[in-house]
Amino acid sequence: MGIIKTKGIILSESNMNDFDKMLTILTPNGKIGCAAKGARKPKSLLMAGTQFLCFGEYMLYQGTSSYHINSCDTIELFYPIRTDLDKLKYAAHVTKIINDVTDENQNTYRILQLFLNTLYMISETDKDLDFILSVFKLRLLCLLGFTPQIKTCTNCKTQDNITHFSIRDNGFKCEACSKVDKGAIKISDSTKTAMQYIVLADPKKIFSFQISEENLQELNLVSNLYFNEKLEKEYKLENLF
Repeated sequence: MGIIKTKGIILSESNMNDFDKMLTILTPNGKIGCAAKGARKPKSLLMAGTQFLCFGEYMLYQGTSSYHINSCDTIELFYPIRTDLDKLKYAAHVTKIINDVTDENQNTYRILQLFLNTLYMISETDKDLDFILSVFKLRLLCLLGFTPQIKTCTNCKTQDNITHFSIRDNGFKCEACSKVDKGAIKISDSTKTAMQYIVLADPKKIFSFQISEENLQELNLVSNLYFNEKLEKEYKLENLF
């Protein structure tokens, strides 16, 4: 019988039988589906650690057909998300994306790190939620192998007069080259700098910059269109109720 001790965060939970739960946990080494026996009992030691978005350390053992949680130590519950519907909506949206792009037996350490940093920003700060989501999406694309070219024009390679972002060609374009790319999106210097920062910054500091409302709208537009194009799916924020 295999035993695993791992840190992870609960991506989803569903009721099973009278008092049990079926969980999906994102760990540094991919997703794990596991059962939590008796987790819904009022006095269960597993109750807190098996809630949606709980980050903890889990002791799992492998049964005949699936994993089971033996014990867990809660590290972070992100309480402010649970008491604010707007925060919860954005956190649920981010979680859906994470669930879609991860799988079993996969090196997901950096994705888990980004996910936790994003949830922390949603939970513990008053930063604009659309700002947080845009930064998350652009950085996640980099981790998934879709890093945009953000130093030179994708066509002529100049570093000067960068004025557009090309969804088709995965990066910046200068004023001249953008004229033959009808789908290129015009961006300001501030938005260009913001995108460069998001792509290149230390993982713990990717949210540590300011951006004006006008430039945030540009960043939102670029990150959403680029994200949907590369993942070949249109992601929209949905009402929870």
